[in-house]
Amino acid sequence: MKLERVIQYAQTLLKMSITEGDIAVDATAGNGHDTLFLANLVGDEGYVYAFDVQKEAVDATLHRLLDNALEHRAIVLKDGHENVAKYVTKPVAGAIFNLGYLPGSNHDLVTKPNTTIQAIESLLKLLKVGGIIVLVVYHGHEGGKEERDAIIHFVSELPQKYVHVLRYEFINQKNEPPFIIALEKVKNIPLES
Repeated sequence: MKLERVIQYAQTLLKMSITEGDIAVDATAGNGHDTLFLANLVGDEGYVYAFDVQKEAVDATLHRLLDNALEHRAIVLKDGHENVAKYVTKPVAGAIFNLGYLPGSNHDLVTKPNTTIQAIESLLKLLKVGGIIVLVVYHGHEGGKEERDAIIHFVSELPQKYVHVLRYEFINQKNEPPFIIALEKVKNIPLES
């Protein structure tokens, strides 16, 4: 057995919670790799909602879906993930975030703690019991540590009765390697009055 690398483990977690016919969310479409992965998991009866604020990310994701003839399984939205609840109304089986910046692009455009936490809160409400949200936390860039710390604080406060929170990381790697935070919804969270 080999320990799975961060991206491999993220995919393993998503495979455990998403089956054909499900709804999935790629909260940070980027170059479209996760959107394509999710589109393969949901099948022709399911659907993927992919979000990105950058036009080049939206275009790259659309091209990746078209190249694989899976564009009918997803909608790619040029909008921030904090607005997920405006578009997604059905229960979600799984979601993924790759936090940080778009690889090969402007490193000044990064995910922000306030919008990421807002998206997580919305997705937790939409998530089915047994569903998983995977956050791949890249934190070696300007603003990355602040986002990392804010997210760790937020998820650490989630009640374990409703959400299990996992952290998966390699602790002996250099240069601030990414790590995973996974949230599994184990029980519906009561609506606030």
